[in-house]
Amino acid sequence: MKEKSFFEGADSESFEAAYAIIEASFPRSERRSRKGQQALLEEAAYELLTLPAPDGGVLAVLGVWHLGDFDYIEHAAVSVEARGGGIGSRIFEEFFKINGGRMVLLEVEPPEETDAKRRIRFYERLGFYLNPYDYCQPSLGEGKPALPLQIMTYPEAIDQGRFEDCRSELMRTVYHKDRID
Repeated sequence: MKEKSFFEGADSESFEAAYAIIEASFPRSERRSRKGQQALLEEAAYELLTLPAPDGGVLAVLGVWHLGDFDYIEHAAVSVEARGGGIGSRIFEEFFKINGGRMVLLEVEPPEETDAKRRIRFYERLGFYLNPYDYCQPSLGEGKPALPLQIMTYPEAIDQGRFEDCRSELMRTVYHKDRID
């Protein structure tokens, strides 16, 4: 008998629950509109993974872009009701098992505020490294500012050249920017 996968891909029903988790977990400036997020499901490089709840809902989401030779996690979030039970760590551990050993990259706020420092420590416990290079996430929609962020990578830190290659791929594929401003 085939082992059931830890994750499921979002379908039209689970998308609504997944988007509700994203909406509750990220400020407006750090998430796409519902329509914009749903449009990503048509992108060949994008996958919205969900962790199903026993009741048929969604406990957690992982929005992943499979780019070149690395995976970019756009969103990782656990439902408010399920937080504090280790699910956040578990979704990353399970993802690392299935991503074929590829480098994983994600964006974080600079370690200036208490919550940002806490998130960075969480990712560091999982094996991510905070890279020191300047980075700005483009606006995710009208009325939303570009955000100064930093890049974390797993399983190791990257040098400036590798960072520039990854940033170029993010800008081109994820943010649809042909050049970096």
